[in-house]
Amino acid sequence: MEAVVFVFSLLDCCALIFLSVYFIITLSDLECDYINARSCCSKLNKWVIPELVGHTLVTVLMLISLHWFIFLLNLPVAAWNIYRNTQSRAAEVTHERSYDQTWFPPALFLHVSLQLEVLTDVLYVREVRSNGAT
Repeated sequence: MEAVVFVFSLLDCCALIFLSVYFIITLSDLECDYINARSCCSKLNKWVIPELVGHTLVTVLMLISLHWFIFLLNLPVAAWNIYRNTQSRAAEVTHERSYDQTWFPPALFLHVSLQLEVLTDVLYVREVRSNGAT
């Protein structure tokens, strides 16, 4: 069961990092005047809720599976995403929402920590199997 949780979390973190890179590329296009502000907001606003759901889902999944350390690492970032998205709904209607990428370094750190957790679980299972077979 733990392997399924960590593989799902790893895939979710990959998707969140991909979304972050997509946001950065779209905002750099806006900065270089390749697209206008209305087009940029319409492209990015449709990915805000899936980003929020993905990060909250991983946080709740870590809480349910009793992985406290990873849950505590995810909790501030998830709380910030929820706060940011509930406070800026009025600005979204006027297409003047600002997109900050303050969660990109924590998301990258969480992605690496999940990879390490999966690796240690795999090595532990391999060690248990080798000790049990002798």
